Amino acid sequence: MATHSAPLVPLGDDTGNAATQQPHWLSRVSLSSLGDGAEEFLADAGFDRGPWLAVAFAGGVAAWFVLPGPAAWIGAMAAGSMAALGALAAWRGREDRAQLLLAIVTVGLLIAAGVATGWARSALVGTEAFERPLSADLEGRVLERIEQPADERVRLVLAIRDPDTGEPAKVRINVPLADDDPAYREGALIAFTARLMPPASPMLPGGYDFARSAWFTGYAATGSVQGDIALVQPATGGEGWLAEVQRRLSAHVRGQLGGASGTIAAAFASGDRGAIGAADEIAMRDAGLTHLLSISGLHVSAVIAGTYLLAIRLLALWPWLTLRMRLPVGAAALAALAGVGYTLLTGAQVPTVRSCVAALLVLGALALGRAPLSLRMVAVAAVIVLLLWPESIVGPSFQMSFAAVIAIVALHNCGWAKAFLAPREEPRLTRLGRQTAMLLITGFVIELALMPIVLFHFHRAGVYGALANVIAIPLVTFISMPLIALALVLDLIGAGAPVWWLAGQSLDLMLAIAHFTAAQPGAVKLFPHPGAWTMALFVAGGLWLALWQGRARAWGLAPVALATVLMLATPVPDVLVSSDGRHVGITTADRRLIMLRDTDSAYTRDNLMQLAGVEAEPVALADWPGARCSPEFCSVTLERAGRAWHFLLARSDLIVEERALAAACQRADIVVADRWLPRSCRPRWLKADRRMLAASGGLAILLDPPEVTTVAQGQGEHGWWRGEAED
Repeated sequence: MATHSAPLVPLGDDTGNAATQQPHWLSRVSLSSLGDGAEEFLADAGFDRGPWLAVAFAGGVAAWFVLPGPAAWIGAMAAGSMAALGALAAWRGREDRAQLLLAIVTVGLLIAAGVATGWARSALVGTEAFERPLSADLEGRVLERIEQPADERVRLVLAIRDPDTGEPAKVRINVPLADDDPAYREGALIAFTARLMPPASPMLPGGYDFARSAWFTGYAATGSVQGDIALVQPATGGEGWLAEVQRRLSAHVRGQLGGASGTIAAAFASGDRGAIGAADEIAMRDAGLTHLLSISGLHVSAVIAGTYLLAIRLLALWPWLTLRMRLPVGAAALAALAGVGYTLLTGAQVPTVRSCVAALLVLGALALGRAPLSLRMVAVAAVIVLLLWPESIVGPSFQMSFAAVIAIVALHNCGWAKAFLAPREEPRLTRLGRQTAMLLITGFVIELALMPIVLFHFHRAGVYGALANVIAIPLVTFISMPLIALALVLDLIGAGAPVWWLAGQSLDLMLAIAHFTAAQPGAVKLFPHPGAWTMALFVAGGLWLALWQGRARAWGLAPVALATVLMLATPVPDVLVSSDGRHVGITTADRRLIMLRDTDSAYTRDNLMQLAGVEAEPVALADWPGARCSPEFCSVTLERAGRAWHFLLARSDLIVEERALAAACQRADIVVADRWLPRSCRPRWLKADRRMLAASGGLAILLDPPEVTTVAQGQGEHGWWRGEAED
């Protein structure tokens, strides 16, 4: 007889019954244990929260540059704000979630604030570029005069009216030295004819983005003067007085100290690098010493530190003042004035201002009796800079200077470093040996911190830079710069010549170190562009290693190791195509670069070589065995992974019969042209003509497996990108 009683449903008494089990991620107990673990981890870490707040704000600013458009920017701000509000709603008043609540609320709000800061800065100062190239007769007021005798030109920054719209615009033009007149200085009104171009976007993926820099600088166009310049109205004399002092100081230094050493001394004294020869610039770059030529942390710190030490000793000689004032406060005030004055005198560029702000914070710490070098001080300086110039976060100057300072402070705050440098009873020679050893270790750590940044932005690294810097930095800081300062003071009474000679000898030694280092075999290594995700892993791991405390700090090695593997595994592009389609670089199996067109442009050649990671001089495609070239096109075949890839590359704008072109395109896998190709041209895989390149920008092409990276992929809807929609 059948029964109709309800089936027995287990209600949880049987813990082994599968019907009562829930997925792990839905278990309240499991989630609570995760929260408990995170709370305990944060409570026991013992880290300084200040630097991490700066990291969160900087992350928000960086997110604005990386995210593609307004929808993503609003989404990022909303996500940060909602995370903060959600944490408040869930854990407000709970003592067992105090650390998590504080972390999520502050980080979420600071990320949202960073995104908003980047967006606001772009909206307030971003300058639309001219719609098209133009050649016109113009009148302009000189805003800035930049002398570059090494390049045989002067650059003038001018305020003009847009010939098409009549709107005010700021442009920069190059004037040959033969056409220059010292009267073309700040405040003068000049009439001229110029060829102007909109600021250029990156030539290739990973290349320098001048359009982005010009957007924040305010340049609507750049170009060159054509013909004569007429002085319509001379400068009144009140405008640009500081720039005039800077130029006179630079000329005075070069007059007292001739040759290459004089140009370097002028750069140290006034920030004027325009007279430094190309050979010396290249040697300094390849030796890892270029940072010595840019007025930044090293120079400002040397001026402020020297003034502070001199002032505190001189003030101590005045007993009346010693009894009535704290000497560190007075010395810090004088050093601050010296630092601000030096910053203004050298042009007050963003890196210099940033260094001055950081140095002033150090002076404030000294005056208050606090530790002068701390990660919190570095964090405050970074936040101040990002509030004023958020666009600096994507530039190498900001990244390299703060990476170096963070590496130095983190290293010297380590327990073993403090113990190694701690005072002890020992012979002076032994103490000097320990200090020298720490100097070498510091240089090595700085090189490790800067290497990913250098490779990401410049695609090349000086292998022996750490060794060169160990000698060059003390030489410049403790010998060259004090001698230059002393010589300038003695020039007031006409007695500076002997000191200028000594300064010249020290600078000649620095240049000799640079040329010797750069000339060594394997001194420079070129790498293809590593990619944004690889760089992000380096930054995340490096910050964790520097800012966290305790054993958990070692976790930062994991992303650094992964990023290193990814960087070493970065494939070399098989083909590089410039944004205008005129220049094509093909890399061969033996790491040679074949170029479609010969060019006198060092910028074009260097871009192709660096982004291909190739050191040997390029070879013209027409001279390459296996290439077939006519006046109109070149065809070449590459073997990759057992497959033959056929290329058809335009080398002129000569008219080709459409049927013949269509037949040639049909036989090719990839066609590249700097003109519009007819729709009948249908290659088997990729047609990169002007129509496509106007929308995509330059290309980096991999053939195994087939993949195309474009400039447009990293631009999004930011105002400086001028890509056109593809038909």
